[in-house]
Amino acid sequence: MKQKFLGSIVAAALLSTTVIADDTLMQRFDKMEKEMAALKAELNTLKAQKAESIQKTAVVAAPTTDKSPIVSNEDVAKEIDDIKDQLSSINKKTNGNNLKWNVDFRSSYDNLQYTMANGDKVKNDALLSNRLWLGMSYAATKNLSFVGQLAYNKTFGERAKSPDSSLSNYDSFDWVSGESAYDDTLRVRSAYFFYTNDELAGLDIPWTISIGRRPSTEGHLINLRDDDHASSPLAHTINVEFDGASAKFGMDEITGLTGSYFKLCAGRGMSNAEPRFNSAPYAHSADLKTNDIDMAGIILVPYDDKQYSAGMQYTYANNLIDNNQSNPSGAALETVGGLHTATAFAMVNGIGDGWSEFLDNTTLFISGAMSKTDPYAGHQGMLGSMESKTGYSYWIGTQFPSLISDEGRWGAEFNHGSQYWRPITYGEDTLIGSKIAARGDAYELYFTEPLVGDILTFQLRYTYINYNYSGSNGFFGTTTGTPMSMSDAVNAGYGSQIVDKAQDIRAYIRYKF
Repeated sequence: MKQKFLGSIVAAALLSTTVIADDTLMQRFDKMEKEMAALKAELNTLKAQKAESIQKTAVVAAPTTDKSPIVSNEDVAKEIDDIKDQLSSINKKTNGNNLKWNVDFRSSYDNLQYTMANGDKVKNDALLSNRLWLGMSYAATKNLSFVGQLAYNKTFGERAKSPDSSLSNYDSFDWVSGESAYDDTLRVRSAYFFYTNDELAGLDIPWTISIGRRPSTEGHLINLRDDDHASSPLAHTINVEFDGASAKFGMDEITGLTGSYFKLCAGRGMSNAEPRFNSAPYAHSADLKTNDIDMAGIILVPYDDKQYSAGMQYTYANNLIDNNQSNPSGAALETVGGLHTATAFAMVNGIGDGWSEFLDNTTLFISGAMSKTDPYAGHQGMLGSMESKTGYSYWIGTQFPSLISDEGRWGAEFNHGSQYWRPITYGEDTLIGSKIAARGDAYELYFTEPLVGDILTFQLRYTYINYNYSGSNGFFGTTTGTPMSMSDAVNAGYGSQIVDKAQDIRAYIRYKF
């Protein structure tokens, strides 16, 4: 039987080689799956026969003085392990040793309406765009894996170029290159290796570490309306693409609190480095007015049992930027200072326990956040001041079962930001600008409905922002970050350049598989 089984393995390997040469990809996978199923069935038969042989041998051998079975359990176990190793080797050489891909494709219609501070109306009645995410992953071992995502996000056809080329360049700014509706360039949205282990230095502390281009958009809370799994950050203060590292430590066993963990994060948002073919390639440039932008933070989740959860986050970023005041057109950037942010949230995913099916499937959350500037002496100041300024924001929302289908979700959200509120949320998926960054009030209603299971979905969303102060989507200095009331903006001659009210009506069809 063993020879027959090993002969089957060799035949399967030869057959796989022939299939690879002659058949289509799908035909190869189908045949390989059938071969593996047949081999596994034969393995199970072999194990059963060996077990039966051991039992018969033990019965026959019992009356004799030699009580050892002819074939020991250890021999059978070793033989089975050898067979598993051979199966694993064949699997790697056929269909197991490759990246696993998934597709997320969305076609959107957006109706954009703006009212400027002086009363002018600006609009785009029908902005059409396509967004493609190609996810990829591979687990080399049970502890080590690679995860990545390629993306493009483009308007239909070639997009007209802004006469202000300096502003056009910000579309492809590294923090939002995968989030801006621009062209059909395929960009790396995330790419990182991921290591996980159940113990840390012999302690019952599950931990992970990852390094690379991190998935730092679509974070906690904003993911609800975006119909995505939450990524690492708390989105009330951080929602940008970022390069860096993180380490997560599970604390359930130590604290006794379900789902508790803390996470350390660090990254770099800008590198001061000379061009490739400069006289000193990639050296730090003394001529630039910007320095390396580094960020570090900690995320703490004290409790999460999937129904009740709470989380906190603190970050500090140094050497943040704005347009050079001597050249405010945006052709150059300069360092202005650092920024502290902190946020905390609580969420209930299912109200009560069996009160009603509707409440069991309703989510409520509330989040509060603050920001505090740290202007550097000798620079232009931050948010229009050489003194440290503190801003705050609060955000409440709910998501509940659809009134149309069993699987759909409807939601409503409101957030408010103060005069000096400044998060780092440029990557938020809202074409009129980050609603979370609004220095004023933002309202949002949406519903997401399945068309074909969870593969094809439809969403209709309405976002309205009423700004009390300007600068909500600017950088961190005085040039673009200074908060101005609408009346002050008009009096200063900026009435046609500053948005007072904005709204976005979005409808999309999305394919995920």
